[in-house]
Amino acid sequence: MKSEIIHPPPGSPGAESSADTVVTELFLVHRLALVRLAFLLVGDQETAEDVVQDAFAAVYRRWSRLADRGQVLPYLRTAVVNGCRMVLRRRTIIGRFRGHREVPFWSAEAAALLGETRRQVFLSVRTLPRRQREVLVLRFYLDLSEAEIAQVMGVSRGTVKSTASRALKALAAKLQEER
Repeated sequence: MKSEIIHPPPGSPGAESSADTVVTELFLVHRLALVRLAFLLVGDQETAEDVVQDAFAAVYRRWSRLADRGQVLPYLRTAVVNGCRMVLRRRTIIGRFRGHREVPFWSAEAAALLGETRRQVFLSVRTLPRRQREVLVLRFYLDLSEAEIAQVMGVSRGTVKSTASRALKALAAKLQEER
């Protein structure tokens, strides 16, 4: 579901005062989808909510400096993906010093969100390399086009296409071997 938020253009009367209204409206409409996106990338609800909250806070702080306020949702998606990358990098570094520890992510709420039937696919997707996992989540969860995924990830459309193809082959092989 793609809904657009209407707001005054930059520099127009009321544009600065609308930051509260627009960011609040964006939060109410898109928070849950962004939390689910982050959850699928990082694997735990708490961290996912923190990443999304940080993304919204960044938009609010930078509101007066945003060049194209019509592109706030793509900016938020990019901020969430980048925030997830940062979390995963941090976990990797910590894991080197403490030994690898799997984050417990099957809370009752998380299990209800995903449903038992999706659990196996979710676990298989989590084994994919970061870029492949991001492409699949953005494509099949958020239903973004190749161009939108390329914009969010900062790569070319061709990279998105080839990465998605490799990811789907790897995922199919993984799920087939688990049968």
